[in-house]
Amino acid sequence: MSDLNALSDTELPFLSLLVQDASAVEYDAPIARAHAQGADAETISRLERARTLALRVRSTLREQRRRENELAALFETASDLAELRDLDSVLRAIVVRARKLLGTDVAYLSLNDLEAGDTFMRVTEGSVSAKFQQVRLGMGEGLGGLVAQTASPYVTADYFNDDQFHHTRTIDAAVHEEGLVAILGVPLLASGRVIGVLYASDRRVRPFSRDEITLLSSLATHAAIAIESANQLAETKAALAELADASRTIQAHSEAVERAAEAHEALTGLLLRGAGLGELAASVAELLGGPVAIVDETGRCLCGLLEPDELGSVEASAAQSAKTGRALPAGRLWVAAVTAGQEKLGSVVLRGRPQLDLEGSDQRILERAATMTALRLLIERSAREAEHRVRGELVADLLDAADRGESSLDSLRERARRLGADLDVPYVAVVAQAQDADRQRLASAAAHLAATSRGLAGERAGVTVLLLPGSDPTGVARDVVHHLHGAIQRPVTAGAAGPARGPAAFAATQAEGARCLAALLALGRIGDAASTRDLGFVGLLLGGVEPKTSDVPAFVRATLGPVLEYDARRATDLVHTLDAYFGCGGNLMRTKDVLHVHVNTVTQRLDRIAQLLGADWNAPERALELQLALRLHSLL
Repeated sequence: MSDLNALSDTELPFLSLLVQDASAVEYDAPIARAHAQGADAETISRLERARTLALRVRSTLREQRRRENELAALFETASDLAELRDLDSVLRAIVVRARKLLGTDVAYLSLNDLEAGDTFMRVTEGSVSAKFQQVRLGMGEGLGGLVAQTASPYVTADYFNDDQFHHTRTIDAAVHEEGLVAILGVPLLASGRVIGVLYASDRRVRPFSRDEITLLSSLATHAAIAIESANQLAETKAALAELADASRTIQAHSEAVERAAEAHEALTGLLLRGAGLGELAASVAELLGGPVAIVDETGRCLCGLLEPDELGSVEASAAQSAKTGRALPAGRLWVAAVTAGQEKLGSVVLRGRPQLDLEGSDQRILERAATMTALRLLIERSAREAEHRVRGELVADLLDAADRGESSLDSLRERARRLGADLDVPYVAVVAQAQDADRQRLASAAAHLAATSRGLAGERAGVTVLLLPGSDPTGVARDVVHHLHGAIQRPVTAGAAGPARGPAAFAATQAEGARCLAALLALGRIGDAASTRDLGFVGLLLGGVEPKTSDVPAFVRATLGPVLEYDARRATDLVHTLDAYFGCGGNLMRTKDVLHVHVNTVTQRLDRIAQLLGADWNAPERALELQLALRLHSLL
């Protein structure tokens, strides 16, 4: 307080303003008050000298504070950079600090791309233009090109009106979009070469002082050292990582080879012991830690389960796997094609293991499992083909057995029994043909159906012949069409006959089924199934062969049998009544005149006929069959 009293009244107000860090305009207030109070000229002169001195002191203090802040910021920057390890963090810290120290609108840093031969924008701070952030500069282009060429700072207070550097349309468009006007650029030097440029810029005309240029250059020096250190550290880390990766790769490869060898030995042992596909899949699932399914070439699961929506991706991946010979991912599935040479037998599918979760050794195990599966499928196919040949030979012998003796027929019965078929129970003969299909696939599917149904299957004259237990030929034929169509995915047409018993009856039953097939094909009923009972005499007419003499009475009995038997038992004449009714065009009055009976008698006889033949006897299709049978009956 005593020091303040020692000051004159002239100096005290300005000292107070210095203490308050007042703005420059506030230093005019004491002089204004003196004028207002009517101070003399000497007093005003002393106040003006005091104000000038006070403003000098204020400027000196502010400059000192600025330098202190800059030095503190540089120390902080050096400290921050020393703690940073990755290059991106280093560059981000440099640019943020540059913008903060110079108080500019935007700061950014570009680095040289030696491979591309240009310079690219690596980091920006305060930028709002995407074009500016992505611009690339050719060597020597723009303000940055001048800084890089001269390895010296360059400043422009008004970018677009400065012709000291090479303007390009691309660079100028990006600078214009960002709205930059004043730009200061300083080089980043490392080992005597320019590696980039550090910029500070404003969106208004602004001169940069020598102190600001020196400050940004100091920061650029720190930045270059930090960048070089970060690059060296990154190179060291990369070298160490490569060595570690190589060591891990060697170790993993060794373990994978050992594990794959053990798995191969285990799978080979299973195959040699005669293990089936189910046991093989279970062993692979245990080795790989996920459920395994085996799918054949048609997409049918031989063991294991797959969702319907997974089959499409399995088929696509299996086709690619067959080309490369490697297991491939398909979503959460891994697929290895099962092949024998160029033939595709199916695929082995591992479920529940995402794409990045199957190591190389596990892939090798899955591929070895596909190889073992191919061997197993080939063994099974060879066994099936041998059995199919035996069944086919038996079918051929049965078709030629009509004139054989009883001992030969007994031999056929015994051969069928050993194959699981009983020729003394009612059976149906089915003759099938597929449109645009591989006969081998059709024969294989038919043999499989026969083996699982306790029947027989073979080929005769280019068509497939089946002997299957049952008493409903139409139902059996439809089941055959459904099964074979599902197996080969092609339309299958089948004619059936029966039921029959014994080896000797098979040839005739098969011939009848063949005529039904020929009739269906002649009628264009591709993909359908029918029996003699369904087609009637039309089947005989369209069956492609001359009806035998024995076929006509059989047709008459099948159509008129109940009426013929009734007439024979009761001594009635319902057959004659039915013939007269059709002959009179279904007119009851004309029929009673032809028969010489009362119309009520005609009605009663027709009611009896309906009871014997069924309510639909007078329907157009049945009526045609009945009239044909009546005509043949009259001719016999």
